[in-house]
Parts: sequence; C-alpha cells; structure tokens
Amino acid sequence: MSEKQSLYRKSLIKHLYFSGKLSCAELSVLTDKSLPHTARALNDLLEEGVIVESGLATSTGGRRPQVYSMKADFMYVVSVAMDQFITHISILDMANQVVGNIERVELNLLTNPQAIKELAQHLVLYIQKEGIPKEKIAGIGIGMPGFVDGLKGVNYSFFNGNGSNIINYVEGVTGLPVMIDNDSSLIALAEWKLGIARQRQNAMVVNIGWGIGLGMILDGSLFRGENGFAGEFSHIPLFTNNKICNCGKTGCLETETSLQVITGKAIEGLQQGRISTMKGLSTERLEESSRIIMDAAANGDKYAIELISDAAYHIGRGIAILIHILNPGLIVLSGRGAIAGRLWLAPVQQALNEHCIPKIAENIEIKISPLGFNAERLGAASLIMEHFDELPMHRKTKSLQMVS
Repeated sequence: MSEKQSLYRKSLIKHLYFSGKLSCAELSVLTDKSLPHTARALNDLLEEGVIVESGLATSTGGRRPQVYSMKADFMYVVSVAMDQFITHISILDMANQVVGNIERVELNLLTNPQAIKELAQHLVLYIQKEGIPKEKIAGIGIGMPGFVDGLKGVNYSFFNGNGSNIINYVEGVTGLPVMIDNDSSLIALAEWKLGIARQRQNAMVVNIGWGIGLGMILDGSLFRGENGFAGEFSHIPLFTNNKICNCGKTGCLETETSLQVITGKAIEGLQQGRISTMKGLSTERLEESSRIIMDAAANGDKYAIELISDAAYHIGRGIAILIHILNPGLIVLSGRGAIAGRLWLAPVQQALNEHCIPKIAENIEIKISPLGFNAERLGAASLIMEHFDELPMHRKTKSLQMVS
C-alpha cells in the first residue's frame, strides 16, 4: 500500500470516529475525493474488519444510502486526564467507551518533581495490565493543567517548568505516539467534536475545576493562541481582594470561584457555625470534598447553593468580558464542576444581565455539558484521533533508566 493510500484510509477512519456514521457520499465530500475512490477505500476497510455497515441513512428523497461506522474494537486510545492532584488513566475504544479499568493515581504536580517519570511508569504497567497489544493502540493523549506548548511538548507550569520535552520522554518509555495539551483546550475539543458544541462555529467552553479554564472555538476551529497558551480565564484580574492566586498575582478570577476556593470557603463557614448537611470536608481531600458540596447543593442544602451561586455569579462577570470581546453564540459550562448542573445557570445569567450590553448578549445560549468528569478523558482521546493521519506507529521502547 502506498503512503498516499495509507493517509487516505487514516483520514476516513478519523472522520468516522468523530461523526459516528457516514455514507460514502458524505466521506467523499469531507475528504475531497471522488466517489469511486472513496468507495474502493471503504470496501478495503470493510474487508479488513476496520469498519462495519451500520444501516441506511435517513431518507431525503430517493434511494437511502448505506452508512458506515468504526468497528469499536479495531483500535484503542490511551487517555490521560491530569489535574494538579489526581491523574486518571483509561483506555477508550473507537466508540469512546472505556475498556477495562480506570486507574486513579495520586500525582501532586505542585510538589512532585518526578511526576512525569512516575506517570510514564504507571502508563507502562497499566497498558501491560489491561492486555491490549501496542499495535492496536493509536496513541496516548495527555491533558494537563498549566502553560502547555503541545508542539514543543513542554509544560512551563509544572514538571519543573524547565523546558524538557514531555512527549519525547513518554514516547521513549512507552513506545507509543504521545500528544499533550492544556486540559481546558482538550475539554473544549471534546465538546466541539463529540459534545454539546458540536458543529458550532463560535463557542466558549468554561472548564470549572481547581481553576477556571477556557477553551475557545472561533470561526469553526479550536483557538490555542500563538504558543498554545490561550484561555487562561482563571487569571483575569477581576477583584481587589488581595488574595494571592496560584499564578503569584492577586485578585484573579480563580481566587473567588475555583472548586478549591469553594471548598475552603465551605470549611471556613462550617467552622464559624453555618448550618449545613455537609460533613467530612477537607482541603486534603479536594476531589471528595468538592463532590460533597455539589451533591449537597443538588439536594437543596442552602449553604452549598449559596457557595456555588456566589462563584457562578463571578464566573458570569468574567464571561461578560469574553462576550464583549469575542461575541460567541454559545457558552458551555463543562469540566468536573458541571455536575452541579443547572445551579450554575441562573447566577451566570444574572451576571450577564447586569454586565453585558443587551444587544451583544441577546442571542447567546448558556448550556451545561453532560460530559462532566468525562470531558477531559474524551478530549485527550480526541487529541490523538484529530491527528491520527499524522501520527507514526508505535516505537521501540527505552528503559526508564535510559531516558534522562
């Protein structure tokens, strides 16, 4: 098979992965190839068990065309969803279903200079344990917080921030293609390719987590900025509260709105005698504590609702700035905080009512993503499949000791 044929097959696979089901005619248009050329490639993929026939398309008059979809177990992607404290590793099939177990690793990026070495080691052991052959793994997608330059493979915020190439290191250890990107950019990618912002031309995806991240879909593409650093929504200087942010500045949006801050405020309020059903909150167990707060709010706990409402209003103030600058059609609230659901909507809308010019904001939709915790996982997988036709096959591994 020629290189050109191989690239075209990969292109078809990529389109089917993101679209689910497509006809030969639709794939012909998407890939800008003739119908006969596309049909031949599809027949080859059918014979090899890469794709399957998935019935007939909805009738638009005339004969209904056959549609095709990926065979779910044809190939897999290793997805790594990192935050500052916890890393989740999973394997997804071509239907974006988790295969086997999800591994939860306590990996504190703030205090552990060996975090990448530990991650690489966990990946090797995890892939071995799950028993999927390397030749069936398209690659490893890694979402992580911080200033991430995906092209250079560098995270300037964590892993010592010394410019070392994370991609080269993890590829050398695992023997698989690796791609990295900022977690909020990947959450936006997941929403745009597979979620609530699918096919939207202009949308803002707000990642509510330990910070308040942002992914921007502008003119039908994901905007990452000059070095991939676009979307540091957390660090808009919105307050004069003299609170130090993780970035070293004061008054950032994050200092009043992140789940970490909400947890701290909840603990402080309970210590001061606020009445609530919330129990067992601890800054040492942020993941568990934030879920307790959101579950309590969903069940009507007045103090928990107050905490989320205050944060949501301030997030809305920040969104109002984005609306005036970028004029999006859709605002998506996503990430782990989105599991609090509709509780975010009214305070965000109130802030927009108070701070936006009505004409600019009158047609904007605000939606809660149903992806929740899965958003970054799907984004990391989508990162690999978005570049599937560019990625090499798996490589020969090196030992951990050989990689500096």
